[in-house]
Amino acid sequence: MQFGLIIVGDEILSGKRQDKHLAKVIELLSARGLALGWARYVGDDPQRLEAALREAFAGPEPVFSCGGIGATPDDHTRQCAARALGVGLELHPQARELILERMAEVAREQGLPFEPDHPDNIHRLNMGAFPAGCELIPNPYNKIPGFSVGRVHFVPGFPVMAWPMIEWVLDTRYAEFRHQRDHIEQSVIVYGSMEAALTPLMQDIEARFEPVKVFSLPSVDHPEHGRHIELGVKGPREQVAEAYSALLAGLPAHGVELGPELVR
Repeated sequence: MQFGLIIVGDEILSGKRQDKHLAKVIELLSARGLALGWARYVGDDPQRLEAALREAFAGPEPVFSCGGIGATPDDHTRQCAARALGVGLELHPQARELILERMAEVAREQGLPFEPDHPDNIHRLNMGAFPAGCELIPNPYNKIPGFSVGRVHFVPGFPVMAWPMIEWVLDTRYAEFRHQRDHIEQSVIVYGSMEAALTPLMQDIEARFEPVKVFSLPSVDHPEHGRHIELGVKGPREQVAEAYSALLAGLPAHGVELGPELVR
């Protein structure tokens, strides 16, 4: 099983904010023996977002969508998800109670009376208007939930909220898939060669040891290794061990110098 990731927001595409979700989601998945299959950035454009969500709902893999589920004019994710599904938005009863509970807590913290019928609080209830038939994702930070429709899971853009919510989804919805993927990478630092010269060897390894994949990561200014290539193989553990041995055996013919070996 691989996962998809959609990161929503003009502020990411304009550079006003740096995305932190991609690296963290990879980390959360890797810790559970899972993997990210693809990631996509989408601005606050309803047509583009609806199209991206339509693809996510139609796809086979679980998808996390981060951002745009608030109730301000630039938040479109809830509405676009409903249109992509062909359903309406409904105020989820449990979400309503959680939002009112949170508003009451904020009022107490500020020493103010709680007025559930105040226009501001009525507007905040829009944060609980989700596509019909969804399930809630609990938010341990401020109780205002996200939601899931099938294998597509929607969380806020704020990392402090999104990351524990993603962890909750992984550990409740996908616990059975933890560490089922016997997948490793083995590589070696290679000095004194160009990728083009090593390509025939890489092609030979892939042809002989399917489904193992060969990867080549060149660097020209690495702070420790300088100009080098990290050359390796990845795939099922048993096949990787054999393919990596063959890769190492083929490198001396190219007159290269080998550096540290890495296992991930």
